[in-house]
Amino acid sequence: MNDDIEVIRGSGNVYRDLGVIDADLRQLKALLAAEVAKALDERSMTVRAAASHTGIAAADFSRIRLAKLDRFTVDRLMIILARLDRAVEVTVAVWPRKLHPAVA
Repeated sequence: MNDDIEVIRGSGNVYRDLGVIDADLRQLKALLAAEVAKALDERSMTVRAAASHTGIAAADFSRIRLAKLDRFTVDRLMIILARLDRAVEVTVAVWPRKLHPAVA
């Protein structure tokens, strides 16, 4: 192993590690979108079948699969999950930014 390599542990949020301003929102949307994709995969559902089952446009499921999440709000992703028969539980913790354990 090379002693010249410094390993830096990430915060658990790649958007925060990259300095993105709305990192926490993007991370939450990405996690919800991943759960949508997981629900579709577990049922072997195509985007058209998902659209038929949920009433949500097939194009929206395609965007979610491609991680193009700019058009989605957190609540809309949660509604999509509910229509896929998934329950979502959200826990919120708030700290002053300077004291947040993952923010340097």
